[in-house]
Amino acid sequence: METPRYAGVASFLRLTHLEPAAAAGEIDIGLVGIPFDGATTNRPGARLGPRAVRETSTGTRLFNPATGIAPYALAACADLGDVPVNPLDAADTCRRIEAFHAGLRAGGVVPLSVGGDHLVTYPILRALGSGRPLGLVHIDAHSDTDDGQYGGMPLTHGTPFRRAVEDGVLDPRRTVQIGIRGSLDAADERDWACAQGIRILTMEETLARGLPEIVAEARAIVGEGPAYLSFDIDSLDPAYAPGTGTPEMGGFTAREALYLVRGMRGLDLVGADLVEVAPSLDPTGVTALAGGTLVFEILCLLADAVACRRFAA
Repeated sequence: METPRYAGVASFLRLTHLEPAAAAGEIDIGLVGIPFDGATTNRPGARLGPRAVRETSTGTRLFNPATGIAPYALAACADLGDVPVNPLDAADTCRRIEAFHAGLRAGGVVPLSVGGDHLVTYPILRALGSGRPLGLVHIDAHSDTDDGQYGGMPLTHGTPFRRAVEDGVLDPRRTVQIGIRGSLDAADERDWACAQGIRILTMEETLARGLPEIVAEARAIVGEGPAYLSFDIDSLDPAYAPGTGTPEMGGFTAREALYLVRGMRGLDLVGADLVEVAPSLDPTGVTALAGGTLVFEILCLLADAVACRRFAA
């Protein structure tokens, strides 16, 4: 209340900006921008997502009345700036993202990253899942388990979770994908994921069973081990989030998205991301607003998880 929320230099959730090298031992959760969309196969623009989400997230406050979580009372948080991506080279960018997040893990910092296209999740999982494969709650319109796209290119925003399973950093038997819908390039994307043990909760099944059942099953699949949450903004219907690379009709409402995220409270989350906000495709700004709001909700989950691990120790 010392300055208006629209004043000053925009940072994620109006948090103090720290250089990543200064984060170890000083903070519990670091918010990170990953302005890269060089692996997008449809409409570009997600490289501008972190900047737009920073701007809209300044509208959040200190306390979440829906969950009762006051995140900044539970965990020290800061904006750690952006990963220095290479806009012309997806493989090099993946190496940079992995190194950045490996450094955070070594320093005891839990990352909440904002993309960028969905490929960015793959190197994050490599950094956080090394030595201990992670469980995953993946909320999205797309399974992102293609083997390759456009001549077999292995690093696209449609391949991150297949690569992560192959690398042994993601446990497919503790992975659940929620809200998957729309047409596919080939049945293999779905069939391969199911063969590995990934649980795909399609939008059709989600609607038939209802969100409480879906949340309960997702929590049971992930279980008590370390897990990651990845939220693609295109899981929302284009009516609520038109500014994204591959919009799909029939998605979640904004209210349903909040319910899903809040339902993951209590999982042992060691990191999370929000991806595919492309502000240039939405002049209304509603997609970036959804992104900024969900970042706060996800931060509440991470802060609660940090506090639970501290108490258990």
